Amino acid sequence: MTILDKIIERKKQEISDSKSKISLQQLKDSEFFGRETYSLKETIKSKSGIIAEFKRQSPSKGIINDKVSPLEVVSAYEKLGASGISILTDKDFFGGSFEDILNVRNHIHIPILRKDFMIDEYQFYEAKSMGADVVLLIAACLSPQQTLEFTELSHELGLEVLLEIHTEDELGHYNSSIDLVGINNRNLKDFKVDLQHSVHLKNLLPENVLSVAESGIYNIQDYFYLKEKGFDGFLMGEYFMKNTNPAQAFEEFISNI
Repeated sequence: MTILDKIIERKKQEISDSKSKISLQQLKDSEFFGRETYSLKETIKSKSGIIAEFKRQSPSKGIINDKVSPLEVVSAYEKLGASGISILTDKDFFGGSFEDILNVRNHIHIPILRKDFMIDEYQFYEAKSMGADVVLLIAACLSPQQTLEFTELSHELGLEVLLEIHTEDELGHYNSSIDLVGINNRNLKDFKVDLQHSVHLKNLLPENVLSVAESGIYNIQDYFYLKEKGFDGFLMGEYFMKNTNPAQAFEEFISNI
């Protein structure tokens, strides 16, 4: 069983527990459910292209940074020019929580990506209720039909979709309604990073698709390499979060690009 298999198995139980505690109607009645969302497609074009991530830990790296507050970090990311914010909401494997989005939503005015393993319709209503603007669909967790259905549901709720792929087979999950395609430089099954593999996949996408390089961007050279190869956006978390002061690390990175 891969780590991804373990995550999905746990996620199914987590969703079942959530459904027993909070009804769909309660999610629809929540404070943020009716808010107008921000567009990540637009901010990627108009700002730095960087989706700066708040991430405490990961299965491959363990604890990255559990000493800083989400609001302090993401407010600085916005002020310094991030196109969007990615926030992990998976608790068991990434140390995230719904509150990490809820507690910052009223304070920042750029798109928030709910980064989680989305496998059930209920989670999309959750995302809307917590104030997310974008959801992540991981091809490795879904069928092409599920991807299409979840994309349609997301758009009904006013959410944009970032489809994450890592293999040529997963290109079959793409449909013309997808807002952005993220190519994960890190294989979710063995966690190896291969930037050239990502460039190869990007070149197989339709020309007009906004592409986002995800994970494994470890230095400024990686960024420039991927930028030169035509990526529009860059989802970066560990690069900033591994520092005692993620905001300062982000500021230094922005000044160099």
